[in-house]
Amino acid sequence: MDKISIIIPCYNEEKVLSRFYRETSKEVSKIRDAECEFIFVDDGSRDHTPDLLQSFTYMDHRCKFICFSRNFGKEAAMYAGLKNASGNYCVFMDADLQHPPALLKEMYRAVKTEGYDCCAGLREDRTGEGHVRNLLSHAFYRILGRICNLDMADGAGDFRMMNRAMADAVLELREYNRYMKGIFSFVGFSTKWIPFRNTERAAGESKWSFRSLFRYALDGILSFSSAPASLSGAAGALLLIASLVTFLGFLFSGYFLPESDRNIVLLLVSLILMLHGVQMLFLAILGQYISRDYMESKHRPIYIEKRRGGF
Repeated sequence: MDKISIIIPCYNEEKVLSRFYRETSKEVSKIRDAECEFIFVDDGSRDHTPDLLQSFTYMDHRCKFICFSRNFGKEAAMYAGLKNASGNYCVFMDADLQHPPALLKEMYRAVKTEGYDCCAGLREDRTGEGHVRNLLSHAFYRILGRICNLDMADGAGDFRMMNRAMADAVLELREYNRYMKGIFSFVGFSTKWIPFRNTERAAGESKWSFRSLFRYALDGILSFSSAPASLSGAAGALLLIASLVTFLGFLFSGYFLPESDRNIVLLLVSLILMLHGVQMLFLAILGQYISRDYMESKHRPIYIEKRRGGF
């Protein structure tokens, strides 16, 4: 009999976990020719999430959990869950029920009988998200698709079921700075997309602020593209040409007259500040690449486990 490992990263999800467990268990029971296991990964929660996960193991032998020593991020939690999954099919789901459990049966059929290695959910809309956040998300996927050469559709997320071959390929990529959406695209394999409508969280609050989303987007771009670093050369050439054109323009326009000295000084100061600003911007971009390489060279663990249960 097949076994499906359902991996659920958790961070302060005590308000929604019980409902998630009930509804997902109900949908999994409809898959007759497969058993399942629940692998909850607590990413350093500060509420009673670990205690709730412990109680699940007492009620259901299918439930297992891993608790991190601190918050290592959702990507690390996904990696930990996949590393400890024993099923020949693995699923990533969010605990907030924005990933509909009703799709699990269709996903299983796609990877089991239709010849796909992976079946993933594709959000048709972004109900429950603000207009600004929605606009920024669309822009991010367009930029990422162009500069990273990755097949990432707008609306693609972590909600997916994959076979063991793809799961093992994902585990082969052990970099410290992880961006799972990019990793899924990088390893390839055939994927079927199932559209679904986004819903608001069943309970609790989103852990993603604009700042964390910006950092997440930056991680995705820097992890799979060197284009931002390459822009420094293009920007340098353009600034050199602009400086030359500006110099020739002032040289032949008569603006070097004494009464125009003040305007010339203001222009030169503005130009110098602009050039320094561009330099600092690209130094910051290069610094991000160097810092990521520095962290990789340390070979630090992706996560540190504090305790586990149910295994």
